[in-house]
Amino acid sequence: MPGDICLTAQSGRQIDRFLRRNPQLAEDYLDDGFWERRAIAARYAPLERVRQMPRDADEVVRRVVASRLPIDELDDYLHDSDREVRMTVAERIAPERLNALIADEDYLVRLQAARRLPHGQLRRMAGDADREVRKEVARRLPSFALGMLAQDRDDEVRRIAASRMLPADAAAMLADDDWVVRLEAAQRAPLEALAGLADDAEADVRAMVRQRLNGFLPGDDR
Repeated sequence: MPGDICLTAQSGRQIDRFLRRNPQLAEDYLDDGFWERRAIAARYAPLERVRQMPRDADEVVRRVVASRLPIDELDDYLHDSDREVRMTVAERIAPERLNALIADEDYLVRLQAARRLPHGQLRRMAGDADREVRKEVARRLPSFALGMLAQDRDDEVRRIAASRMLPADAAAMLADDDWVVRLEAAQRAPLEALAGLADDAEADVRAMVRQRLNGFLPGDDR
């Protein structure tokens, strides 16, 4: 329908449909007075023209620009005032540059950084204030470094860490207050460290100990 495709409309859908069909016109609207028209034009304009755009006052336009610029040209957007812009940068920038976002004020930006940060820098986020960030650190840290999360204040962080720890580090988690942590640790700790859990208060932990000791403990759990 012609009325559904219109560049002068105030509807983003109509503007997008027009420029999608006529991308050669997009660069003519990069300086338009309507923010949504500029943002949509930035999606379809040639990259060279997008690179020449001055920093836009509207965050939506800046997000589009950050999604299109080459990854080595994103540094100017690392500390943008808009969270979504910084998240876009965190998703795209070279991993070795993500250290600039480790202390970002927004946990979602830090979480995105934790998902891509090189392992050698990841331990710097082990003490992050947000548990979702620390959970991601626990998922990605090399196994030999997971001991640094053994005393984390959040049960879920310790559970993830215990499920990936080296045997010696897992043994140190066998006395954890959380039974799921003990269960995860019991699956990885050396056999000689498991005897102390034979009478654990949690049935699943006792069952795991019996399974791993393969009948060396007398009696059953009934």
